[in-house]
Amino acid sequence: MTIGKKIKFVRKLRKMTQQELGVAVGLEEKGAANRIAQYECDYRVPQKDMLIEMAKAMDINPLNFVSEVPGSAEDIMLTFFWLDEDNRGAINLFSLISSNKKEKATTKAVAQYDDNDDYWPDEPPVGMWFNYGLVDEFMREWMFRKQDLKNKEITENEYLEWKLNWPDTCDDCGKFNVNFNKNTNKGDSQC
Repeated sequence: MTIGKKIKFVRKLRKMTQQELGVAVGLEEKGAANRIAQYECDYRVPQKDMLIEMAKAMDINPLNFVSEVPGSAEDIMLTFFWLDEDNRGAINLFSLISSNKKEKATTKAVAQYDDNDDYWPDEPPVGMWFNYGLVDEFMREWMFRKQDLKNKEITENEYLEWKLNWPDTCDDCGKFNVNFNKNTNKGDSQC
């Protein structure tokens, strides 16, 4: 997802107009909506300080827009989160169970699945395991959040808020209290 699409996605979630977001980040009222529209359409790319101000104005973690350390555990997770928003069914998480075998593993690594699931492709997908402790911990918590969503223990909005404010919402699998913005959405320019 491009930076412009991310800005538009979060702005609409926050029910802010382009004008409101522009003014909130310090743009002159006269051209605020136009400038935000240019960002959202990827006609212009905001500078790092502007992206940070937008994140603050929309009450999300700035890491959603600006990666401080490319390839870090946080960068990896936020990339996955945005892929998940682009296509909610594309990433499926599951726990692996140790076989407790003492001999070397074979090259035929497999994971079993329940074929009663809603979707399973013709060719089995490839699984991925991280030998990166912090990412593995983050992925485990994400798996629990996705299960909470599927089981209707949290709402779509709570799930999305958890991702947008992560890692501040990372709490060793406890619940996060959501703070929703109550603005209205009107008068946007179109891309």
